[in-house]
Formats: sequence, C-alpha cells, structure tokens
Amino acid sequence: MTTLDSRAEVLKLARLLDADDERLSFLARLDARELRRLRERMTDVLFDANLPMLRRMAAASKLLPGAVTAKIAERVYGPLLCARIAGVMEADRAVDVAKRLTTAFLADVAIELDPRRVSEIIARMPRTRILEIAEELVRREDWITIGRFVGHLPDETVEAAFVVLHDVALLHTAFVLDDKARVGQVVELLPEDRFDGLAAAAAELDLWVPTFDLLAHIGNGDRELLAGALRRLDKASVARAREKAEEMGVLHYLEA
Repeated sequence: MTTLDSRAEVLKLARLLDADDERLSFLARLDARELRRLRERMTDVLFDANLPMLRRMAAASKLLPGAVTAKIAERVYGPLLCARIAGVMEADRAVDVAKRLTTAFLADVAIELDPRRVSEIIARMPRTRILEIAEELVRREDWITIGRFVGHLPDETVEAAFVVLHDVALLHTAFVLDDKARVGQVVELLPEDRFDGLAAAAAELDLWVPTFDLLAHIGNGDRELLAGALRRLDKASVARAREKAEEMGVLHYLEA
C-alpha cells in the first residue's frame, strides 16, 4: 500500500504546484514520507516569501473594522493573498473577518491555505461555518482541500461533517488525507450503516483504489465491517472487487 500512499502524495504535490499530476506520476516510485517532506518544504518556501510585507498587511488590517477588511479581502486581495496573510494574522481577528466572508470565497481561501499555519484559526471557527465550507468543497469535488483540513478538526466537527460528506466523498477524501494515521480515527466515528454505502459507492464508480487504501489504514474491527460490506455486494461486483484486489496484492482483505 506504500505505492498508493505515494500516488496520493503526488496528487497533493501537483495541486501545490498547479501542475498536471500525470506529469509528476514518475514520483510515485518514491517513498510517500519523502514526498510529503518535499511538499511541506515547498509549501514553507511559498508561504515564507514576502513574510515581512504580509505581517505589515496583517497589522494594518487591525486599523479597520472587520466588515471593511472583509470587503477589501474579497474584492481586492483575492483568495491567494488572503491565505498568505491568514498565516500571520491574530486568530481572533482572522475569525472575525472570516465570519463576514461569503462561503464560496472562504472555500477559495481554504484551497490556498497551509492548515499547519492556521490551526488556531480553524479551532476557533464556528462549526456551522466549517460545515458550510465543507459542503461547498464537496460540491466542487475538491477532496484534496478537505483532506488537508480533516487532521486539524476536532472529532465532534468531523462527525458532524458526515452529513455533507457522502460515501463517494469519504472514499476520495480518505485517500488524500494528509495524516493517514487520522484515517482510522475518522472511520471509527462512522455509524455502521455507512459501510454498506461505501462498498456500494466503490462498486458503482469503480473506486477500488481508494477503497482498498482505506482498508489498509483502518483498525481490524472497521476493516472487517467494510470487507463484510464488500463481500455482500452482488456477484459481479464481488468478482470485480476480487480482481482489483488481486492486482493490487490485497486480496487477503476480502477473505472471510
């Protein structure tokens, strides 16, 4: 499953560089941990550029009412610059401004953010606002952005987000989750009746790669629940699942 982890890292690196992931596919032969370190270092370089100017802009924003700052942010700065400024902004001030921004714009900003730099802001954002942003990102099918933030959200918020994260969204998001150790913790929060839905989504849309990747990163109890749901699919789907599992060297996951 190391190869799958590397493939997921290539997708995230391509997003960071605004590049076609196919052009970077050769990197999937490298260790996923090395790829993640490379991506984080490149993120640091991008976010640390012009740091003094960003700090001055963040300090200057405190001189204006939150409503005015929000209008300037959305109409003048744009999502990329706002994401950079958020990384050096006081959390309370950033949350106050964020509450006044449209959901669509906040989703645009989320795409450009480095969650590591805004973890305190994320923690202070109202849950309803986070769920609105999540719903917008699901509508856009932006699994990478969702996956980058899951590790920075409390369990209660993740559990609440299951309402907007449908089965297809969960499979895709788990595949590109930044911290794969978090995958098992997230799946532990799922109600048991969701496992049949995950299996059905895998069969309907041929999502075997993220499904078997998910099986590799969850605990034994949840693994058996998902594997059992896969074994209960119709005969044609079970045959297809076994075929793909054998190709990927994970057929043992489907054995009763």
